[in-house]
Amino acid sequence: MPSIPSPIALNPASPSKSIFKKKSTSAMSTAASYLSAVSEADARARKHGGTPTSTPALSMSSSITASSEDTVLDESNVDFADGLAYPRVPPTSDQVFTTVHSEFGHCANEQYRWTSQHRKGHPYKSIPEQDPPYYILLTTYVSYIPGLRRVNSDFDSFYTRRLKLRIDDCFSHPVTGVPGRTIVLLDRYSSDYNKTMVPTGTRTRALNISSYNYLGFAQGSGPCADAVEASIEKYGIGAGGTRLEGGTLDLHQQTEALVARFLGMEDSLVSSMGFATNSTVIPALVNKGCLVISDELNHASIRFGVRLSGANVRMFKHNDMKALENLLREVISQGQPKTHRPWKKILLIVEGLFSMEGTMANLPVIMELKKKYKFYLFVDEAHSVGALGPHGRSFGAAGGYIAGSKTLIDRLRLQGHSGAYAESMTPPVLTQIIASMASIMGITLPSEKPSSPSLALLRSSDAAPYISESELIPGTAPATALPSWMPIAPAMIDGSDGRTRLHRLAFNARYLNRGLRKLGFITYGNDDSPVVPLLLFHPGKMAVFSRMMRTRATPIVVVVVAYPATPLVTSRVRFCLSSAHTKEDIDTILRACDEIGEVLDLKQASGERWPVEEIISRAVELVQMPEMP
Repeated sequence: MPSIPSPIALNPASPSKSIFKKKSTSAMSTAASYLSAVSEADARARKHGGTPTSTPALSMSSSITASSEDTVLDESNVDFADGLAYPRVPPTSDQVFTTVHSEFGHCANEQYRWTSQHRKGHPYKSIPEQDPPYYILLTTYVSYIPGLRRVNSDFDSFYTRRLKLRIDDCFSHPVTGVPGRTIVLLDRYSSDYNKTMVPTGTRTRALNISSYNYLGFAQGSGPCADAVEASIEKYGIGAGGTRLEGGTLDLHQQTEALVARFLGMEDSLVSSMGFATNSTVIPALVNKGCLVISDELNHASIRFGVRLSGANVRMFKHNDMKALENLLREVISQGQPKTHRPWKKILLIVEGLFSMEGTMANLPVIMELKKKYKFYLFVDEAHSVGALGPHGRSFGAAGGYIAGSKTLIDRLRLQGHSGAYAESMTPPVLTQIIASMASIMGITLPSEKPSSPSLALLRSSDAAPYISESELIPGTAPATALPSWMPIAPAMIDGSDGRTRLHRLAFNARYLNRGLRKLGFITYGNDDSPVVPLLLFHPGKMAVFSRMMRTRATPIVVVVVAYPATPLVTSRVRFCLSSAHTKEDIDTILRACDEIGEVLDLKQASGERWPVEEIISRAVELVQMPEMP
């Protein structure tokens, strides 16, 4: 009997022509021929639609990277009306964009900007979490009953076999290309109900609301990509050892000095893996006889590091400052178990932005408690570091860092497990960090003649006046702290590129957060959080929501999350926003959520509701409201 494709298959198994094509080596050897290709693609787009509804958005940067030369989109198979590869509204003759629209969306409207900043003198105010009606909770629990009779080991086995396997097409979807504003999915199907997946050979470009690319620096072209390309030519692709065994490059020292300077700390230490940053650093900070106080929703890497340390651990209710103070009083007064001796050290660990909840740690109150009770504080900024505040920073790379006093960092270099056992961060990643941080911070040029040809060119322009070393602005990257061989774009000098990215991300986050609430959805988190959890509750709705988003006319890739990453009854979809998204992209998401929310009965929040088109037309007003009623 021939195998029948599963109903979950998004596309038929018949192969189709790839949307990518290989170019000849001489096709785009000059900038003139590159712009000529833009003009030809524009003509095809106008002929295709009859009217100029779109314009090609190829890179117009001063240098063309090898990746953009080797592989380009085959426009003959691209849908010009979906707004993914090309903007629906063509730019005017005065608008010049230096980014690829599919990687970093074109948005020239300065109204679609916002600054995420805590207003001085105002107490931190968290968004109250709403509970769904009782019938939602009841049906969620009932949905687990049919498989209970098949339980033959533990609940985890039941969950994996009876639930996750059935919706496994929503997880671990293979992709290719740059994880920017859009992403290309490698289509697949299953003929055995998700036990195995078979690639179809086709690809689908979709709107990407699932990557941790908050400031959009993960691009295949642009100043950061040019800097990375230059670093590969100079250093290769690996450090060839651990930090304590021949794997420390001058790039590591420059990166750590730049990170420390921006954070206002004495020193910093970078790690090649984010998970390993917590799991290898915490055992070097605390040990037996110490106490770790941990938020109940801290990341798994923190929990793993605490277990390895051998320290005692106590948890407090998520972001509940009253519960935290009561726990501090108890542990300080009672001391260690049995002996009641004072603790050697008390370390409080929280996340700046909780990745599954979208909530922020109440740092103003925590700092007051720190002064009062004299404990140590460890803040995990894996998500908040690049997303929040007027000077946020997102490297668009990989790995992690820890910053503090020089005495502390020197100890971690020797006693942290990553220094002796983990592979050093690679030169391309280090260069990406340096280039992206320079774009955010801006660069102060020295008065002496620079050794970099790019700096010499910029020094000759009127837009880059001489600035003496004594006039360095705190938090700005001095040119002497950057690699002399690294190409520097004009937008890096004044930090305008970084500011634009920060303001776009803040607008997108606030707009989607408030727009979903006005539609009637239950969401968690702060208004300014780029991580937006939308509650689905029922586990069966996860698969339906993901598939309906992925099979729309404009496909949308989302992340659905459930047990054990969340409590059993709070399954959710997690949107991760980026400055690469445009206002039109958020409009598309809101319209999709509005339609699917009606079908799946997801609009269970109380409060005033607006129609989706009213939300879209009043987006700027909605974002600029001090508090949403």
